[in-house]
This record gives sequence, C-alpha cells and structure tokens, in this order.
Amino acid sequence: MYLRFAALGDSSTYGIGDRVGVEWRGWARLLADAMATTHDVSFCNVAVPGATSLTVRYGQLDEALDHRPDLASLIVGINDTMRSTWQPARFRADLLSCAQELDRAGATLLTARFHDHGAVFGLPERLRRPLTARIEVVNAVYDELHSRFDTLRLDLAGWPEVSSRAFWSIDRLHPSERGHRALARGYADLLHARGLAFEPPALEPDGAHQPDWRSEVRWVVAEGAPWIGRRARDLGPVAARRAAMLAATRRPVVRQEPR
Repeated sequence: MYLRFAALGDSSTYGIGDRVGVEWRGWARLLADAMATTHDVSFCNVAVPGATSLTVRYGQLDEALDHRPDLASLIVGINDTMRSTWQPARFRADLLSCAQELDRAGATLLTARFHDHGAVFGLPERLRRPLTARIEVVNAVYDELHSRFDTLRLDLAGWPEVSSRAFWSIDRLHPSERGHRALARGYADLLHARGLAFEPPALEPDGAHQPDWRSEVRWVVAEGAPWIGRRARDLGPVAARRAAMLAATRRPVVRQEPR
C-alpha cells in the first residue's frame, strides 16, 4: 500500500528535542519510518520552528497539498497563545481553513488537545493564568475540528507521561526523544484502530542520540532562553491587565449615606 504523509506545524512536529546526528528527527519522522516497515511511504514535513496558525495556513498548506497526502498532521497553536497578537477568531479561521482544504484533498487528519504548558514550563502564576485560558480556546477549536472532520486526536491533557520530566528535553519546551516516541506511538495506536496495520514505533530510545548536557545547555542559552524572554514580554502586559481587572472587580464599593 502506498501512503503519503504530510506533517504541518511548529517546532515539535519539526522534531526539536530529538536530535540524530546534526539533524532533528521527531515524532512525525518516527511514525513515518514505522509505517514504512509495512507500506511504501512518502513523507513530507513542512513544519517550521516558531510557526503560528497563520504560518501554517499561508506558508505550509500549499506545499502539503501538493504532496497529495493520505494522512496529514495539523498541530499548531502554542506559539499563537504566547504572543500579544493573539486573536482567537483568527486562529479558528486559520485552522478551519487548513482542515477543510486537507479534508477536501482526502487526507485523514492527525490532531491534538494540549496540556497545561504553563505548569510544564514552570511559569509564575500571573503568566500561567492567561496562557491556560488561551490554551483552552485552542483546545475548543481542536474539539470542533475533531467533531467536523473525525480527526485522529491525542488528548495530551489526559496523558500522565506529560507530567514526567523524562518526557521533555532540557528546555521543557519540546519533547525529548522519549516524548517524541510516545507521541509517535500514540498516533500509531490511533491508526491501528482505524485499520492501518504496521509495526508500531519503539518507546525506548534507540541510542542514535546520546544526550550531551553541554550541547543541550548551549542550545537553551542560544535558543530556549531568548524564546522564553520574548514570550514573557508578550504575556506580561496581558497578565498585568488581567490582574488589574480582577482587582477592580474585587474592590469594595463604598456607599455614602444620604445627607
């Protein structure tokens, strides 16, 4: 059987956190390689680090459609939620447009519901609250996609593995090799339930990447820390406005007695 698989999304789908040699591999490649044990697979990964829904719609969708995919993963949204330019209506429109085009092309969609990223990042409560509220909006859109297009969806909020330190790379922004393997296995299980038989990806690391804490720390300093700083600057004013609004609603009303 010949299968065409297109992966759209951000840095997690791109593969950051699962390095093999000088390249990033990631869950989508692991899944494609597993399917290739039984099927003839053509894999196209158009995901890019830092992608938002706008990036996917106007920078990835056409290339993915050109691949004529039978399967397409559409997982994006966390970068949207951590920007001051966050627009829920625009996010929904972008995602629905992508899903409609991919569904119209005959692709089965792989999607996800997100967990509490703020808890994993260890963000302070004042930054965590607005991020959590935005993730709930993102998840509501993915619920709509799941209902309309019968997607194969992983609900990461219900995964105990997500709260495990081993699931994450040193930056806690991206899955580790174990995390990527868990995601690949999760989607493999969903595909198996739909009747697509192949040897599932292994959950244990294959030794292709031996973690080097020095190189990981260098990556965090060069890429991870600046990213957190930029997102904190975006979310900080939002958190301050929410705190001010909350304080205003709790401010006691002083009643003046009539003279």
